[in-house]
Amino acid sequence: MNNFEFKNPTKIIFGKDTIKNIANEIPTNAKVLLLYGGGSVKKNGIYDQVTTALANVDFIEFGGIPANPEYALLMDALKVIKDEKITYLLAVGGGSVIDGTKFLSAAALYEGETPWDILTKNIRTEKGMPFGTVLTLPATGSEMNSGAVITRKETKEKLAMGGPGLFPVFSILDPQVISSIPQRQLANGLMDAFTHVLEQYMTYPVEALLQDRFAESILQTIIEVAPKILKDPTDYKAASNFMWSCTMALNGLIQKGVPTDWAVHAMGHELTALFGIDHARTLAIIAPSHYEFNFEAKKEKLAQYGERVWNITEGTLEEKAKAAIKKTVAFFHEIGIDTKLSDYTKDYEGTAEKIAKRFTDRGWLGLGEHQSLSPDKVEEIVKMAY
Repeated sequence: MNNFEFKNPTKIIFGKDTIKNIANEIPTNAKVLLLYGGGSVKKNGIYDQVTTALANVDFIEFGGIPANPEYALLMDALKVIKDEKITYLLAVGGGSVIDGTKFLSAAALYEGETPWDILTKNIRTEKGMPFGTVLTLPATGSEMNSGAVITRKETKEKLAMGGPGLFPVFSILDPQVISSIPQRQLANGLMDAFTHVLEQYMTYPVEALLQDRFAESILQTIIEVAPKILKDPTDYKAASNFMWSCTMALNGLIQKGVPTDWAVHAMGHELTALFGIDHARTLAIIAPSHYEFNFEAKKEKLAQYGERVWNITEGTLEEKAKAAIKKTVAFFHEIGIDTKLSDYTKDYEGTAEKIAKRFTDRGWLGLGEHQSLSPDKVEEIVKMAY
């Protein structure tokens, strides 16, 4: 097992009817900016619960944060923060709203002239404006980690940021919110969390026995609850396990002491930036090709995953590993997610070359757990995903 440090300061408040607990978590003298997405929170009753809990706090609102939070819109929110002398942020939404709020947390205290530099220059945020979250869509784990991804439409870029100053102070997880989420978004959430685990697990063995079993248990739980959630989002038992699995998939715990990959995300982000494809679905496009291309480097872990998660007991190590990839693709299809770029766009020709050039221009010359995926190899993987 590799050396590691682990600290996660986010307070989780989990369970039925917990949104009202906001009142106990935000300082009464704070001036709050309430951030949310396209308005679904006003239709499903979550907005009313939040504003009732904020009855004794001075707050103003900023709505309309889209999926793949957009830099230009967030700059409008940053102006509100500066003009209104906001001291505390509250994100009510899924990963996009929370990621956008993390950017604002960093940008509000950033002393440079151009906040986009935080992303392009990989500036770690050591201290941000404090913020809390009310999770409305389980998927990204952003409610209990310190990372974010922001999109800039004008340059068709989607870049990551983070730092120890970007953990939420608190996050409220009420599984009842799942009952109003559309099927497409539920499938995306299942896919996103599943791939988050794979990115931290599907590398090579380092005898981190507990981390492996943590990861495998999250994968097994997602596989078990996926059909229940998609059939009946009001199933509270399934919703609870789904929500907590998404959080545990990316709160830092399972990545400690082990090598991690993240090449699938790097390539997937480019597909979202270029075509607007849902983030989770870009992961489903790239992951199978990535595992096939890197089969020799990953076959031990693939076989272990096949045995422990999919109960594949017959065959050689290589046969188990190949069967595990097939099982994974079948699972993605079962939850309603296509796995080829051509399923989403007819304009896929040239995409691989474009992504390889972007990575070269950025100096991303070695992705993956071995830092061995050069842009020419990325090009091959993306072509395999057509």
